[in-house]
Amino acid sequence: MKFAIIPNMKKEKILSIIKKILKEIANNSFEFSLSDRLIDFKSKLKIDDKKTEYLPHNELVKNCDFIISIGGDGTMLQTAYEARNLNAPLIGINFGKLGFLAEFDISNISKLFKDLKNGKYIIEKRMTLEGICLSENCGKFFAINDIVIEKGKYPKMIQMSVSVDDDYVTEFSADGVIIATPTGSTGYALSTGGPVIQPTSDVISLNPISPHTLNMRPLVLSDTQKITIEITSAFENIQISCDGQRLKYFHSPAKIEIYKGKKTLKLVKTKSTNYFNTLRNKLHWGIDIRNENSKEKR
Repeated sequence: MKFAIIPNMKKEKILSIIKKILKEIANNSFEFSLSDRLIDFKSKLKIDDKKTEYLPHNELVKNCDFIISIGGDGTMLQTAYEARNLNAPLIGINFGKLGFLAEFDISNISKLFKDLKNGKYIIEKRMTLEGICLSENCGKFFAINDIVIEKGKYPKMIQMSVSVDDDYVTEFSADGVIIATPTGSTGYALSTGGPVIQPTSDVISLNPISPHTLNMRPLVLSDTQKITIEITSAFENIQISCDGQRLKYFHSPAKIEIYKGKKTLKLVKTKSTNYFNTLRNKLHWGIDIRNENSKEKR
């Protein structure tokens, strides 16, 4: 069993975390390769350099059974994007703020590797999104959490017309709209009043951002449906972001088509991770702070 290790080098004390992970890998007689971002830290890691591969990420993710992402959810999303065309499942070790995707904590790292060695894990498949601009020549865009169409630097609202499977739905003015997967339902979409969706559900949510009407509510659609949005802005460009990381700009008016991606995100899960525990412990979902019994059940 071989692991590719991709850390967020901007995190404080990241090297100490990597050392702990490498120790567990050695204790379980696993193999590993490291991100080439760690080349300059060879001496600090104190590992056998002759047997260690330092590879760029496009090569690293090809030569492994599992990919370990060390950081927060943002690091996990970037790692998943880099490995989107491959079959290796991801293990997220949280060293960030929240840790919804990167669910494993360094405190239970020994248990994680023991479970992996004994086959006590499952690989959970998560939906992804793809999109394309029909009004301009461009490549497809890809997201795990969400595709966000927004006004960008322009101070005023943009106008959007939405169709689903070529059936007209509605037209509204807003700061933008979030098209989210179930995985992304607890991200940006949640802050706009969108629903919390169990992550393996076969749905896509459409969430307006600050719509200029009281009756424009989030909409949940089947993952088999195609969403088409025509956007008009008085400003030169319309901004589209994928997972809050990759920005694209299109001229107004623009026509965007979004649909379920062909590839799925594969995440490693063990008995130590539970989605509803994560909801309660990290978002305090369903927790009544007035009720001490509710706190204790966490």
